[in-house]
Amino acid sequence: MAAFALTACNDEAKDTHPDKLVTQRRAVFKQFTRTLEPMGLVARDRKDYNPREFNVSALALQKIANQPWPLFTPDSNYPPTHAKPEVWLKAAAFKTAQDDYRTSVDLLVTAAQGDDLTLIKMRVNEVQKSCKSCHDQFRNDAGS
Repeated sequence: MAAFALTACNDEAKDTHPDKLVTQRRAVFKQFTRTLEPMGLVARDRKDYNPREFNVSALALQKIANQPWPLFTPDSNYPPTHAKPEVWLKAAAFKTAQDDYRTSVDLLVTAAQGDDLTLIKMRVNEVQKSCKSCHDQFRNDAGS
């Protein structure tokens, strides 16, 4: 009953696209967050640095870094998306933001293979800044 009450209060539209493109890309972005957040805790000195664990996380982030972008097709600009029209209107800038993100992830992976914790923390911050920059340009406040 409680679950029904909670879903009844949700005003967000359902993903009705046959391929559920918005749902798919949101799932990837959630995985980005789950993978990056423990590294962010290390970068903010809120979690002990474990080189092996950190390297595994960096490689996992690199593995999924390409996954959401093909899901931003011209027919995927429908509710419940929170992507701004600029994703499609400024496709070259959106592509540049994707490339910047992937480059920052690659640099993080390279740093994670070394032992320079200062550099590693800097690279985590660069990945997070890349995410924020893209969100600021291409995402409305509450989604993907």
